[in-house]
Amino acid sequence: MSADPLVVVDRLQTHFPVRRGLLRRVIGNVQAVDGVSFSIAKRRTLGLVGESGCGKTTVGRSILRLVEPTGGDVRFAGVSVPGRNAADLRALRRRMQIVFQDPYGSLNPRMTVRGILEEGLVIHRMGDAQERLTRMRRALDRTGMTAGALERYPHEFSGGQRQRIAIARALVLEPEFLVLDEPISALDVSIQAQVVNLLVELREQLGLTYLFISHDLSVVEYVSDDVAVMYLGRIVERADAAALYRAPLHPYTLALFSAVPSIDPARRRRRILLTGDVPSPSRPPRGCRFHPRCPLAESVCREVDPPETTLDGHLVHCHVAARELEQAAGDVQAVAARIAAAMVAASAKPASDAAPASGTLGM
Repeated sequence: MSADPLVVVDRLQTHFPVRRGLLRRVIGNVQAVDGVSFSIAKRRTLGLVGESGCGKTTVGRSILRLVEPTGGDVRFAGVSVPGRNAADLRALRRRMQIVFQDPYGSLNPRMTVRGILEEGLVIHRMGDAQERLTRMRRALDRTGMTAGALERYPHEFSGGQRQRIAIARALVLEPEFLVLDEPISALDVSIQAQVVNLLVELREQLGLTYLFISHDLSVVEYVSDDVAVMYLGRIVERADAAALYRAPLHPYTLALFSAVPSIDPARRRRRILLTGDVPSPSRPPRGCRFHPRCPLAESVCREVDPPETTLDGHLVHCHVAARELEQAAGDVQAVAARIAAAMVAASAKPASDAAPASGTLGM
């Protein structure tokens, strides 16, 4: 990571109150995001992955304050985003934009493409009518659309074209940072590669910085410089993309990556099947949040929140991985192979036999 990152997220929390009864009293909180920290250097892409419901989208929206954070801090270009007044926040949002997941729901069907693209320019008072038209045409051209699209409505375009228009809407303000919230998941497979390649080209041409949120691990590997893995509102592992895909250390990351199909025998992983359901974010388990589903969980995992262990920029929150790294003198490749083998062996055993004794990997 750069010593002077563009985006810094520090212990971000976003909790949603649970209300019940006639008086709508608060009886608890859904801890959608709970203590997330990371930074993104200029012109780099951080991929954020995890199961549905782990809090990925809430992180992206909290950074932009589309959802109000409960705690923590977000700094953009050295400026703290939480607590900004409306005028300051409007100025910041011109430099930070988002591309939503659903191109069918994110574009107003009652507005022409001209109206959709021009709305942000008018709000931010960027240029006169002619200059706004020039900016809109340039944004459409950058996304592979023609100026003729300006007078048409969203329903006249395909899903891939609508997503290009959504990207153009973000680009028209000439931002520095884009939150890409599963930008290809609603598209046909034949169109996904086109949009992904477009995003990569735009990053190189315009010097953009991305937070790329997705559950498609293959796409994340292709697009991202760094990758963070989320589980139940927290980041459990983060590293350079190549290092993480080569040697994942957290048991959840290993299980997640094992589900990715590959035609390359050298990269194919033994499937690791997790048992049980994801705990409720309104009642997260004590200790490590992954321990109810982890075949390597030990007694300490059930009682103590795992510390942050960092080695050569590879961060992991796991008692087992931390101990193994210490015993292996920091040999990440050897530890990753050992934990993967233990995971495969443990997941093949009955649930009653899966948990290893404390201090061992049960091999």
